[in-house]
Amino acid sequence: MKALRLALMGFGNVGQAFGKMLLEKQEEIQDRYDTEVKITAIATATKGNLYNPEGIDIAKAIEDAEKNGSFNGPDLTELGGIELLEEAEYDCLMELSPLDIFTGQPATDHLMIAISRGKHAITANKGPVAWYFRDLKYLAEEKNVGFYYETVVMDGTPVFNLVEHTLKMAKVTEIRGILNSTTNFILEEMEKGCDMDDIMARGRQMGFIEADPAMDIEGYDAAGKVTALLNVLMDAGIRPDQVKRKGIEDITMDDIRAAASRGNVIKLLCKGSLDEEGNVIAEVGPQEIPRTDMLASVNSTTSIVSITTDLMKTVSIVEHEPEIEQTAYGVFGDMLRVLER
Repeated sequence: MKALRLALMGFGNVGQAFGKMLLEKQEEIQDRYDTEVKITAIATATKGNLYNPEGIDIAKAIEDAEKNGSFNGPDLTELGGIELLEEAEYDCLMELSPLDIFTGQPATDHLMIAISRGKHAITANKGPVAWYFRDLKYLAEEKNVGFYYETVVMDGTPVFNLVEHTLKMAKVTEIRGILNSTTNFILEEMEKGCDMDDIMARGRQMGFIEADPAMDIEGYDAAGKVTALLNVLMDAGIRPDQVKRKGIEDITMDDIRAAASRGNVIKLLCKGSLDEEGNVIAEVGPQEIPRTDMLASVNSTTSIVSITTDLMKTVSIVEHEPEIEQTAYGVFGDMLRVLER
């Protein structure tokens, strides 16, 4: 039986959910792909690092992370994260470290190191795709390895796979959607007349509003996501700081009520399109849309993206109120693509 050895950079909620999914599906993977998937290295900022070229005890790693917040046992290593990337035995890197949308680092460097070693690479971090997609793509092609990133927009929803595998030869000419669940939730609750402090408290309790929600409210997260979409689907070659960006920080209850009086709702919309010279232009900002528009029905933490092409016109895909399992499935699906190479 063959083996696929994984190195995980990061082991937070997504990494742990992926580990559980891998344990659940391990037997089925072996039957279908004649391959045993092993995690040989895990590097974290706070839990410690693990390394075993024969395979880490995944169940123990998950239990240690959940119960103790740190690793222990014989697989604990003094090697740092970069040392593991440069020296450890693995076939595929899963980049699951925290996002820095202003630089795309250090996640991009992690991917570069792995790909340069001839390793496949999977990222759940939108930063590298938003800032350095072409560099990573070309390096992966040069090294003849897979570079996959389905999770970076709309969790595990197959947006990139949809275009790559089912819209062959169709040129994407426009992308439009609601990609930030936090702002969508906030605007919807404001429309109901809820107090902002209560909205934020409930969102934090539900786990999708950060202690500092500025990244979402000021549109940075949405700008990163639309940049990633445009770089992959329209070969835009742009960065998040080139997106015309406006968040919902200045939207008031009066704005919400005024829109409602006109039969409209306010949504934070992402859009990418071609200008007259064929260049891709991107923008994020709050817009009034009619209640009859499909986007107006996107509620709570649901996301949607509409992809317009020359041959297939417009196709829309919706992700309904995702949980952490959907994000984990995104990287799990990318891992299956590695197995299918």
